Amino acid sequence: MTMPSQPSRQPSRRHAFTLIEIMIVVVIIGSLAALVGPRIIGSLDKSRVRTTTVQLVELKGAVQSYYMDCSEYPANLEDLMIKGSNEKWDGPYLDAKNLPKDGWGNDFIYACPGEDNQPFDIISYGADKAIGGTGYAADLSCWQ
Repeated sequence: MTMPSQPSRQPSRRHAFTLIEIMIVVVIIGSLAALVGPRIIGSLDKSRVRTTTVQLVELKGAVQSYYMDCSEYPANLEDLMIKGSNEKWDGPYLDAKNLPKDGWGNDFIYACPGEDNQPFDIISYGADKAIGGTGYAADLSCWQ
């Protein structure tokens, strides 16, 4: 009587990644990041400018509505949301719980009277948070 032969158990060999394969993957990922990264950052800055422009238009309209009701411009942007001493106040003039911030998370600058014979100015200093600048660092005004 012959015994059935048992299948031989050979240890299965698992192939690990070689150092060269890992380096190739890292180089590919790095190349993709180098190509795509600047485009994403550029799109982010562009969307911040658009957001700031929309906020400026909204704030400008709220200040003008305040003026139509109260016959004077607000002393500060908080007056658009909280009733001050003016009896004609019919606000709030913004549909927000807090004053909006520009696309970079900074407060808007409000001045009354404004420059260039404007009755008021609402300004964002842009990405550099300083007066002046070019490109995404340029100042944005409600009159642009």
